[in-house]
Amino acid sequence: MNKEKIWLSSPHMGGEELKYVNGAFEDNWIAPLGPNVTGFENDIKEYLTQNGSSDIEVAALSSGTAALHLALILLGVKRGDEVICQSMTFAASANPIMYLGAIPIFVDSEEDTLNICPHQLEIAIKERISKGNKPKAIIAVHLYGMPYQVEEINKISRKYGIPVIEDSAEALGSKYKNVHCGTLGDYSILSFNGNKIITTSGGGALITKDIQAKRKAIFLATQARDDAPHYQHSEVGYNYRLSNICAGIGRGQMQVLDKRVEARRDMFQFYVNLFRKIEGVRVFEEPSVDYFSNHWLTVIEVDELKTDGIGREELRKCLGTENIESRPLWKPMHMQPVFKDYPYYGTGIAEKMFRNGLCLPSGSNLTDNDRLRIEKAILNCLTK
Repeated sequence: MNKEKIWLSSPHMGGEELKYVNGAFEDNWIAPLGPNVTGFENDIKEYLTQNGSSDIEVAALSSGTAALHLALILLGVKRGDEVICQSMTFAASANPIMYLGAIPIFVDSEEDTLNICPHQLEIAIKERISKGNKPKAIIAVHLYGMPYQVEEINKISRKYGIPVIEDSAEALGSKYKNVHCGTLGDYSILSFNGNKIITTSGGGALITKDIQAKRKAIFLATQARDDAPHYQHSEVGYNYRLSNICAGIGRGQMQVLDKRVEARRDMFQFYVNLFRKIEGVRVFEEPSVDYFSNHWLTVIEVDELKTDGIGREELRKCLGTENIESRPLWKPMHMQPVFKDYPYYGTGIAEKMFRNGLCLPSGSNLTDNDRLRIEKAILNCLTK
């Protein structure tokens, strides 16, 4: 009999979602607008402005990718402009740059958080300016829920007058110095894809500190329809608004968000305890008390010189034979065929982590039996 699949990160419903979804059906609010959309935006705003975070505005959208696209538009990015992007990330961080005909400039990671390296970022900015191409924006990512070096990146942003788009797609519930990720950039984005810490099936949000920017984003996200009794359009628009039904799922999910963060952090601690028994495996932890990660995914680095030649790929395959999903870290953008010809600044940290890094099952719905299976499979592979 086949063993049940243990997923890397599967959806985890809280029980209240159907109340909001059924309400949408009962009131016939099926279109991409309605009380659930407004309510979801308010729920996100209330959550993110805890602990003294700055006041924000939230626009609920169809995806985090849509939010990134609109953020770039609001910053005036046009064809031929350059935009700096963290190289180690999912392709959705970089693709919207291409949508606009702009040029991605990729920057390496640093070792502590695996996020954009401040030193390489400044090198990139200086060189692009020297070539007469001052970048229009910096896309920095909180990879796997770990906050990037916020103060260092924001300091560079202010020094050169280049705004930061904070890609917080994986970091809802994470904090830097007790301030929520999603409020730390000039613009910020969230994702509610099916594998995220909470989900709306598919969805995202754009976060800004400017009500006029929110209104512009919603205008663009609803096909840029002018204020007229007929359909009139003076700008190119997009179909990017979140549906009222999906927003209802999100409203129910927001009620259990803190529990989901706690469960993910418990899974992370499970791995910390497990790998204390095994030489040659590093679990990526917060570098200081300033960082609070939701540990959306737990990340390890495998040093095969200390594990009798068993590397990342061997461990992944061992887990796979037990029907346990794991995944290599994101292949850096500058190594992707579609982006290989664009500028890159770095010293090989992202490449090294792609070779040696592995994401382990981290879902908030994993059981004690799941953990026993994971532990047995890892120990059998690495302590033969």
